[in-house]
Amino acid sequence: MSAAYDDQNVFAKILRGELPSHTVYEDDKTRVIMDIMPRGDGHVLVIPKAPSRNILDIAPEDLAAVIATVQKMARTVVKAFDADGTTIQQFSEPAGGQIVFHTHFHVIPRFDDVPLKPHTGEMADNDVLAANAEKIRHALGA
Repeated sequence: MSAAYDDQNVFAKILRGELPSHTVYEDDKTRVIMDIMPRGDGHVLVIPKAPSRNILDIAPEDLAAVIATVQKMARTVVKAFDADGTTIQQFSEPAGGQIVFHTHFHVIPRFDDVPLKPHTGEMADNDVLAANAEKIRHALGA
């Protein structure tokens, strides 16, 4: 069984407005932010607004809302970056590779013959993140 939800995780703080983020989309149940350590241009994170640790404890209705937003963002980032496809990732618990314990899905635009960047733990340039966020917002509105 997974551990209890910790409301001091970074995504909970972002949702409460205690930490900044580049938000590219939001509805009543989800928010989409730029990953600050992207593995490719246009890498976004889809997070539920309701607290849950990961896929093992998220309420089915919250998961349904998240997956609908994941699909919307997959289509949007492909359009925004003229990508050849996407990679969708979700990690649950430390053994599954999860680091931040608030449910989130990675949506990463992918290009033929271009590998994912390694997860280095280094933050991307804020101006690059802002420019990529604007490209995604523009594609959403188009």
